[in-house]
Amino acid sequence: MRLKGRWQSRVAALAALVLKGVTQSLRWQEEGADRVRVLHESGQPIILAFWHGRLALIPAAYQRIGGQRVKILISEHRDGELIAQVMAHWGYEAVRGSSRRGALKGAKGLLRAAREGYDLAITPDGPRGPREQLQAGVLELARWTGLPIVPITFSARWGRRFASWDHFLFPLPGSRAVVLWGEPIYIAADTSPAEMLALQRSLEDEMRAQRQRADRMMGRVEEGWQG
Repeated sequence: MRLKGRWQSRVAALAALVLKGVTQSLRWQEEGADRVRVLHESGQPIILAFWHGRLALIPAAYQRIGGQRVKILISEHRDGELIAQVMAHWGYEAVRGSSRRGALKGAKGLLRAAREGYDLAITPDGPRGPREQLQAGVLELARWTGLPIVPITFSARWGRRFASWDHFLFPLPGSRAVVLWGEPIYIAADTSPAEMLALQRSLEDEMRAQRQRADRMMGRVEEGWQG
């Protein structure tokens, strides 16, 4: 949808309200959340990494571990503006840019946020895919900042999967839902290009497997997807 000005703000407010209502109705299950809570309690900022199609429950999952200060990398594409406004209703700030549009601007904004002690959040297959193919930016960010990457995903027993490039999943009210937090991944500043490439492939495989496991736990089968 192409929305401007006041209409976009109204749609964003409505979307945020609906999302909050749905998340409050869910029957939650979590795995791995305690290790992330320990990082927060120690004052260690993190980089949350999640697939674009599994964005819907990340704001609520982040709140459930006690997260408060996060900046999210959001595309400068017009769809990104709507997402940024929805996240603002959750109290989350956006850094605009991506690996394709405004890449330098986005990188500078994230580095500044890291220095200020914020958690960072990135969809490493965004903003336009290919779906679940990890771009190297999240790894470079971890190498530059020293912050650990924490993969996260969710799935829901009842949900609507949209016919978009990312197969966006939106849970239905009252559904069971599972959130899986992965092990923190640290990347040394002197990691070589060959090692970075290996880490990129490894993290992509790990995040795909994490999403697939969450879907199996909720009894979801995605037709036409073999990744």
